[in-house]
Amino acid sequence: MPPGVRRFALATLVTTAAGLSTTVAASAGNGGFLPGEAHSPNGHRVHHAFIFVSIFTGFILLGVEAALVIFVVKYRRGRRARTAEGPQIHGSTKLEIIWTVVPVVFLAAIGSFVFYLLPGIADAPKAAAADQTRIHISGRQFYWQFTYPNGAVSINNLVAPANQVVHEDITAPTWDVIHSWWVPDFGGKYDAIPGNVNKTWFKAHAGTYKAQCYELCGVQHAAMSATVTVVPRPQYDSFISKRAQGGAALGREEFEGVCMKCHRIGSKYIGPDLKGNPLLADRRGIEQLLRRGQGQMPSVGRDWSGTQIDALIAYTKQFAGSGGGS
Repeated sequence: MPPGVRRFALATLVTTAAGLSTTVAASAGNGGFLPGEAHSPNGHRVHHAFIFVSIFTGFILLGVEAALVIFVVKYRRGRRARTAEGPQIHGSTKLEIIWTVVPVVFLAAIGSFVFYLLPGIADAPKAAAADQTRIHISGRQFYWQFTYPNGAVSINNLVAPANQVVHEDITAPTWDVIHSWWVPDFGGKYDAIPGNVNKTWFKAHAGTYKAQCYELCGVQHAAMSATVTVVPRPQYDSFISKRAQGGAALGREEFEGVCMKCHRIGSKYIGPDLKGNPLLADRRGIEQLLRRGQGQMPSVGRDWSGTQIDALIAYTKQFAGSGGGS
């Protein structure tokens, strides 16, 4: 390829990549710079740390790249023969001191600021018992299960009281794999590690916020999303009171959030078609399947309560029949 063509192709590639990256950033809600909007006090502090660190690293990037361009231009071969030896550059004590001290100062500034913000990120504000709650978050292949103080359960939809401190205990069953709980609008990511509990908190206004598993956990990792629905405290109390009794609403969440990650009604997906499957109305059979698994299907409900299984049967029996998948 002639040199002129190579230069043109390289320039086209660089400008196209720059244009596409700008388009992606512009399409993001906050210009593509921050991971989400800060809707919790600890989320605000995470954003402050992100911006502060980005200023220093951006300055370093510009400085290093500018020096690189200067050196490339200044010490280029030019008309010198390929076999000619280039200029010999000897060490500079002053320069070596500068590029040692400046990074140390930058790292000290970054570390000091982050440690200043850290208590406000990790420690929840003090609140009366009536103004806070605790929710257990369990990451599973491939769904999120939320357990409330009264034992109520929801699947892939965490319901929380507005303008109150919500403590989150994040874990995964010992037989599962590592997941990562991330609500971009609330701050950082927290690993859901089998047999271990990571703790965090948030305090948000009423609204609906997106959540996602951020740890590659298997074939349906991309589908392991959730929502956080923040509602007034009376509505939250009413929800967990009704949900503790199970019912079809819980069954629908279980079917759509757990079963439909691999199955469909009326067509084959990862697993077999469930339309008309008599097992969907067989409580004993479906309980054994959930608790023990079968073939390539894992035991997705190994520790589900009787209320959870009853709720699932109450919903799935409408799809049962004499035919269908196995």
